[in-house]
Amino acid sequence: MQELARYISYIEKEIEAIDFPKSPSNLYDPLRYFLNLGGKRMRPILTLLGAELFGETKENALSAALSVEVFHNFTLIHDDIMDEAPLRRNKETVHTKWNQNIAILSGDVLFVKGYQLLVKQNPEHLQPLIELFNKTAIEVCEGQQMDMDFESRQDVTIDEYIEMIRLKTSVLLGCALEMGAVIGNANDSNRKLLYNFGQNIGIAFQIQDDILDLYADPEKFGKQVGGDVISNKKTLLNLQAFQLASKDQKQILEKLSTEKNLKLKIDQTKELYEVIGARAFCEKEMEKYHSIAMKSLAEIQIEDNAKQTLKGLAEFLMKREL
Repeated sequence: MQELARYISYIEKEIEAIDFPKSPSNLYDPLRYFLNLGGKRMRPILTLLGAELFGETKENALSAALSVEVFHNFTLIHDDIMDEAPLRRNKETVHTKWNQNIAILSGDVLFVKGYQLLVKQNPEHLQPLIELFNKTAIEVCEGQQMDMDFESRQDVTIDEYIEMIRLKTSVLLGCALEMGAVIGNANDSNRKLLYNFGQNIGIAFQIQDDILDLYADPEKFGKQVGGDVISNKKTLLNLQAFQLASKDQKQILEKLSTEKNLKLKIDQTKELYEVIGARAFCEKEMEKYHSIAMKSLAEIQIEDNAKQTLKGLAEFLMKREL
């Protein structure tokens, strides 16, 4: 998507221009390293597109867009620590390359940097922007706590799981878009519809991420394929597999959870999820939330041709390769 590439280039240039002090180097070098790992820069692009949808320029939404991206990267650094993840975008995570304490402090600095960037916005928009940012930041932490709590629970429901990914991942996409709408002086109805579009695209995106974690091409995914299976993480695939499995299949899944041969564990779990129908279920759920999102976008009271870039981005996000 050529138009998307232009937004990515614009955001990348502005991220590179974020100024961090040189000292202490063990605090700021990890931030420069992590922010330059790349990624699709989806969240800041959504803020820019949200503003442009209502007639505002991307330049006037830039600092809010950067605040969302910086906050997102803060959560990734801390999530990687909690998940004990060795890789992020095929590169060492901060706590692996440096150490856990450095990663915690560096992440904390990014959180504060997010506010520094946000308050550069037009003062007339600051109150709703900060209220939205604060609400979202708390929700993301709630989602992460639910995710960690699920590790020690054996009774997690699919509805609880969807709520967890809504909080942990999806509300930030909704926030990014609504921030743009606030800057573009959209009315309350349009702001809500745009938020719902982002939130439901986010749920679809995370369900797709669960599928990709096990079924993606390792060279294209950028993370360790099968990581969720190795760590026995509860995902939509896992929960649905246990719900649909026969008694014998449940016994196999439980035995695989303690399998020491990781390749065997991943390969057999992948095959069993296919046989049980868990993957097909997840793909159907992904499409469901994608459809809900597109319905919200269609209801926004603005000309359809103004929505084309957002439609294209939604389609792009749903076409990540297996």
